Amino acid sequence: MIELNEISKTFDTYRVVDRVSLTIPDHARIALLGPSGSGKTTLLRLIAGLEKPDTGTITMDGRLMSSPGTMVPPSERSIGFVFQNGALWPHMTVAENIRFALGDLAFGEQQLRTRSLLERMGIFTLSARYPDQISGGEARRVALARALAPRPSTLLFDEPLTSLDRTLREDLLLLILESVRETGSRMLYVTHDEYEAERIDGTIIRFENGTICHDGF
Repeated sequence: MIELNEISKTFDTYRVVDRVSLTIPDHARIALLGPSGSGKTTLLRLIAGLEKPDTGTITMDGRLMSSPGTMVPPSERSIGFVFQNGALWPHMTVAENIRFALGDLAFGEQQLRTRSLLERMGIFTLSARYPDQISGGEARRVALARALAPRPSTLLFDEPLTSLDRTLREDLLLLILESVRETGSRMLYVTHDEYEAERIDGTIIRFENGTICHDGF
């Protein structure tokens, strides 16, 4: 379980996240729905440990992860993060991008799990290519595979289907949902698209002006 208690974050003089409290149960599928600029991405980054809160606490399975005086690094949070732009390493091949997330495993196990994910995502033939040699949709599949590779307890998605056409969005959304069901991970999926939020088939939380305006629990 992830618990956010009165979390706030201010950049310059603008409070982007404003006293947010939220409980994310094990195996939950949550869509965080709201307009661009509402603070959704910052909230994800706070959960992931990419930003430190100005006030409040974040605990995961009873362990304090974030507070104004505490910052456990992302690598110790068992989190997979799929960014809006994929955020792939440009100097690494597709296979190397995925294997990068498996640094704690023996090389043979890294190879086996990377191959399995490449096949699962339908991108095995792209394994030796670099990010600038694949399409946007293919890059999102690589990003998803990389996030799933270490088998995290929590998966965070920051508008992962932005700028893709409807057919490709639907295909990837199905792949995301299938992957989450198979892993049993908690999922927090940020979107401004009502259709995507409903397709998550979980809890929808509406987020505006840095705070929760409707809690679907």
